[in-house]
Amino acid sequence: MKKFLVILILVAVCGGIMPIAAQQNTQTDNKKSEYYYVTVPVEKIYPYRKGYVIAYRKGINQLARAYLPMDWFTDAAGKGELIYMGPGTSWPYLMVYYKNGEFSHVRLYVRRERSHETWGNIPLNINIDDRFESVEDLKLEF
Repeated sequence: MKKFLVILILVAVCGGIMPIAAQQNTQTDNKKSEYYYVTVPVEKIYPYRKGYVIAYRKGINQLARAYLPMDWFTDAAGKGELIYMGPGTSWPYLMVYYKNGEFSHVRLYVRRERSHETWGNIPLNINIDDRFESVEDLKLEF
């Protein structure tokens, strides 16, 4: 009789708790972000007088380039953040944020040490100013 009473109490408690635990939290369901992001590991970062040229992998054997104007990295534009990573084994990467499917902003995580293998140079006699003009969004190639 005691076993039956204990089992009956356990069933009653579990029967009351389980439906409560199974309820969805509707508050967090309504707060889904309108932003999403794409993260791309950076192969090379080339500083240029008008911005940054970012080389990243497009598939297995190909590289693609993204041109990030220097204007994006000012507080007024607010389209870009340059974030210096500390020493360690972390590899530089680029995060591109989209809001409702449209380009919003970028975050470029780079190594502070300019001697790191991801930093490159563009010779002074090369002119790629036209690639930084009228750039309003960033479309990554894959």
